[in-house]
Amino acid sequence: MKKKSQLEAVDTKTRDLILGILFDGIGMLSFTIPFLGEFSDVVWAPLSGFLMMWMYKGNIGKIAGTFSFLEEILPFTDIVPSFTLTWIYNYWIKKDE
Repeated sequence: MKKKSQLEAVDTKTRDLILGILFDGIGMLSFTIPFLGEFSDVVWAPLSGFLMMWMYKGNIGKIAGTFSFLEEILPFTDIVPSFTLTWIYNYWIKKDE
């Protein structure tokens, strides 16, 4: 299997952080519209799970995608920045292992 160059790894890391912050922001938008916002989570929850699995491959993506879906579909849990937390795990914590 071909290894990524150092530049490609930095680009992926930056891309994932920017997209993660954007997607967390979209997920938190439902708090701005009381009651109606929770209904928007029905559309956003599966999309966020898919996007998480697209961004992070393997077991990390599957687990984070499931967590992201549940976090978005359950009421009043939108405040959890699941994309950013996954980025921190993937690029800071897991890196040290």
